[in-house]
Amino acid sequence: MTATEQLRAMSEEHSAHNYHPLPIVVADAEGAWLTDVEGRRYLDMLAAYSAVNFGHRNPRLVAAARRQLERVTLVSRAFDHDQFGPFVTELAELCGKDMVLPMNSGAEAVETALKTARKWGYEVKGVPSGEANIITFEGNFHGRTTTIVSFSTDPDARDSYGPYTPGFRTVPYGDVDALKAAMDASTVGVLIEPIQGEAGVNVPPSGFLRAVRELCTANGTLMMADEIQSGLGRTGTTFAVEHENVVPDVYILGKALGGGIMPVSAVVADRDVLGVFKPGQHGSTFGGNPLACAIGREVIAMLRTGEYQERSRALGAHLHDRLGRLPGDLVREVRGRGLWAGVELYGRARPVSERLMELGVLAKETHETTLRLAPPLVVEREDLDWALDQLEAALKG
Repeated sequence: MTATEQLRAMSEEHSAHNYHPLPIVVADAEGAWLTDVEGRRYLDMLAAYSAVNFGHRNPRLVAAARRQLERVTLVSRAFDHDQFGPFVTELAELCGKDMVLPMNSGAEAVETALKTARKWGYEVKGVPSGEANIITFEGNFHGRTTTIVSFSTDPDARDSYGPYTPGFRTVPYGDVDALKAAMDASTVGVLIEPIQGEAGVNVPPSGFLRAVRELCTANGTLMMADEIQSGLGRTGTTFAVEHENVVPDVYILGKALGGGIMPVSAVVADRDVLGVFKPGQHGSTFGGNPLACAIGREVIAMLRTGEYQERSRALGAHLHDRLGRLPGDLVREVRGRGLWAGVELYGRARPVSERLMELGVLAKETHETTLRLAPPLVVEREDLDWALDQLEAALKG
């Protein structure tokens, strides 16, 4: 039995089967490349669903983590530490907002945003107690907590987890009229992914995000942008909403904010929104811990240069040009922006993922027929071209 087979057998026997990973066991990684336990190298075209935007073991981020590991890693929010104030200040400045509420996972950040919208709705907007509603969109993916799956339209994410949390209205993604019809005086928030990742890298119709912004403003409703996958350089801008010059009331951030080292997430908004929280009304033992803040500060510093946004823009244009030339009898549609693409196939995407793995490229399918591509933003152009050559070969079988 090989090392791969032995380790996968252990996982199969003792791990809950809530994932269907490709048959590979990673042992090492650097930049855009992964190495398995047998010593074979693979180009990473998934980047941990945008959590590794800056590459595996990015030297600047590893150095920041090591410096902090030698000092202090956790005090809880019972005390301040010397990384917290600078982190929340710098992240607020990056977003052009006043305040930050740090959490850990992306799902925690979404839950925090939902609680924020409801609390703001009751205490600031004046919605009668228990009547607040939040609008979400078909095809959404915001996490897997009980409340979040309550408004999911994906049967795999939602089924058998009821009874479900009330207070949500779901409308078709990209449908302005449906959104307008669903809004009323008790609507406290609209939760939207500027690009839907899990649904297959769905880009909304041109002008939709602007229309959402205008409707939220007109109705006194919080526009909450879930930029956990789409943000921090992935689409060629710091935030995906920038493609329509939109500024949401609330940014929800995660994944790449932790530099691929640890979970770091945050809700960012102005004082009139996040100012609704008082001591004891929300919290997290690990949220905003010293190690997380040190890593997050380095991520913010790297984004300030614009280097990674520009790499995503330029390499993304090349990626989509190449994908647009794939055989039309095999590829139904290509969607995406920047270094992020959903390749919609006529057949199942899982066999293509498996053939790609055999060719030395790691990508993953979603919703049966879509192959997702999201390499680290540090990927070299020649490596990207090589991966796309392998994709064409895998598609042809």
